[in-house]
Amino acid sequence: MTSQVSSPAEQADGAVVGEQRGAAGTKDVRRLDRVIIRFAGDSGDGMQLTGDRFTSETASFGNDLSTLPNFPAEIRAPAGTLPGVSSFQLHFADHDILTPGDAPNVLVAMNPAALKANIGDLPRGAEIIVNTDEFTKRAMQKVGYAASPLEDGSLDGYHLHPVPLTTLTVEALKEFELSRKEAERSKNMFALGLLSWMYHRPTEGTEKFLKSKFAKKPDIAAANIAAFRAGWNFGETTEDFAVSYEVAPAAQAFPVGTYRNISGNLALAYGLVAASRQADLPLFLGSYPITPASDILHELSKHKNFGVRTFQAEDEIAGIGAALGAAFGGSLAVTTTSGPGVALKSETIGLAVSLELPLLVIDIQRGGPSTGLPTKTEQADLLQAMYGRNGEAPVPVVAPRTPADCFDAALEAARIALTYRTPVMLLSDGYLANGSEPWRIPELDELPDLGVQFAQGPNHTLADGTEVFWPYKRDARTLARPWAIPGTPGLEHRIGGIEKQDGTGNISYDPANHDFMVRTRQAKIDGIEVPDVEVDDPHEARTLVLGWGSTYGPITAAVRRLRAAGEAVAQAHLRHLNPFPKNLGAVLKRYDKVVIPEMNLGQLATLVRAKYLVDAHSYNQVNGMPFKAEQLAKALKEAIDG
Repeated sequence: MTSQVSSPAEQADGAVVGEQRGAAGTKDVRRLDRVIIRFAGDSGDGMQLTGDRFTSETASFGNDLSTLPNFPAEIRAPAGTLPGVSSFQLHFADHDILTPGDAPNVLVAMNPAALKANIGDLPRGAEIIVNTDEFTKRAMQKVGYAASPLEDGSLDGYHLHPVPLTTLTVEALKEFELSRKEAERSKNMFALGLLSWMYHRPTEGTEKFLKSKFAKKPDIAAANIAAFRAGWNFGETTEDFAVSYEVAPAAQAFPVGTYRNISGNLALAYGLVAASRQADLPLFLGSYPITPASDILHELSKHKNFGVRTFQAEDEIAGIGAALGAAFGGSLAVTTTSGPGVALKSETIGLAVSLELPLLVIDIQRGGPSTGLPTKTEQADLLQAMYGRNGEAPVPVVAPRTPADCFDAALEAARIALTYRTPVMLLSDGYLANGSEPWRIPELDELPDLGVQFAQGPNHTLADGTEVFWPYKRDARTLARPWAIPGTPGLEHRIGGIEKQDGTGNISYDPANHDFMVRTRQAKIDGIEVPDVEVDDPHEARTLVLGWGSTYGPITAAVRRLRAAGEAVAQAHLRHLNPFPKNLGAVLKRYDKVVIPEMNLGQLATLVRAKYLVDAHSYNQVNGMPFKAEQLAKALKEAIDG
């Protein structure tokens, strides 16, 4: 989770912390402090479902966990090819962890493509479970294997478990009236059962899930449950798996409370619903489906009972236009998208800046430019969020740091939008959106009060004593203009994109007025109250690692490794990127070196250098994957020594 205590287990993968010898006729059980498992197969093999179910059972068991789903970009790449490989990595432990792990201890490979695409990430000694039924000559040739890797000695450095998963599944389902093709589809449940046995995962939740998922097809539900149980029994009885493993619950990693497993997109959706309830406003989402943001639309569409209204527009421009209209009408308005959609929405974001209405623009970043890498992660939209509009159109920018933190980030974005009457950009990314971790469900009294006061009547007195409503008369503290609901008697006012006169809101082309309005809108953003940035520096370090967004987990894991090795290094992480925390400049000047790791080519570093005249050093990666802790630890060590 978020503890800063150094953890030796962040330094070595899957350390054995104990062993129990089984009685005669039973198998040995070894205790581990953590494990990293990767399920990999064709995009039609159900690897995401398998990983999700293993994750759910692991969460219910009480382990801390972090996941990394990895999807192919193609909707359906050719079966058995490298571009079609889908994987799901899960890191779970008996202590607090921060990342999905650098290298899997266990790989479940459903076909030759899955093996070839992932073997390079495995350390020597890792366990590999392969579905031997798929290692046909044609399937191996398709991915460039001249000979079977199961027989040519190339896997001698690993613990190989050849299992005919397809054959065993079909055999287990003989009693059901299913075609062979239908029976084969359950092989992922057989694999899930086997891994559940290996790591002593609960089974009740998965069986309940299958009954619910296939409630209208009870024969399919029964077949999947049978395959799941067969996999468990296979692990229990086969001689190939002589050892099973236990990873105890992470009892000390979590504060007291009720927990559930949650992904970033789900946490965002829940955070938006909570924000609307805390503000006592209806929630309106105007959105166009786009990877990896679509799940927010899917989830919010389920919550009409909370006053949520979702509108799937015909395009990105219509989605934000409808949302801005809802904001004008008094709703907590949201639009969700990814980088390409932000480009299309930019004109309407500028309109929202001019109208000074609360609007949440949620950008789930992905690899770019253009269509780029739709299913891969990147955090390269920061400068777009800051400057990607015509004219001087400043907007606040907020970024969550973990999947669970997306809930709090949504509440914070809503606070800023409602308090300061401004559009707000929230920058998540594909890594956070699809990844998951345990989340403590907050108590109601822990949620902020986001209540707003709509304009009710005149707010200005003219020289002749007439009381009128001025739509751009500002709050002295926040510089926010009043929010007047259309149809309120006496509060009629003009809206539009042409410059407004200060106070009255009338159209104005006066140069002095335009200069004043531009500076006032900027001053409103600059004056937003945000918490000071906190610095974790227990050893009076000379080097500071500064991050933002989803780099939090890998950076913190890397810092733990360095501290465990005796290095002094400080860490700070930004949630607010516009405006920056007021103490950031003073913090940066305390250190001889500032290193900023980013999944872009140095966008935050550019902003920091420009604003604070600090010689910040960038460490950058743009390969569509999150940083690895060991990789960052090495780079930071070089920076410290350099």
